[in-house]
Amino acid sequence: MNPPKGKYAWTVKIGEKGQFVIPKEARELFGISPGDTIILLGDEKRGLAIPPKNTFAKFAARAFGDTVPEEETE
Repeated sequence: MNPPKGKYAWTVKIGEKGQFVIPKEARELFGISPGDTIILLGDEKRGLAIPPKNTFAKFAARAFGDTVPEEETE
């Protein structure tokens, strides 16, 4: 089965401290580097999500009704 273009899935194991490692391919694809801060969103019905850092400002603006200058969303 081939996934749709632009769609990916990885599996990770949760360690004893509740930590997991983001696979290298995913880190490279989404530009996640050591020392970066990411946000983990959770919905009891829909599950967990880690939005790409370049889109989070737009998401937060919609969620909280604020406007975000264009240069902060790129």
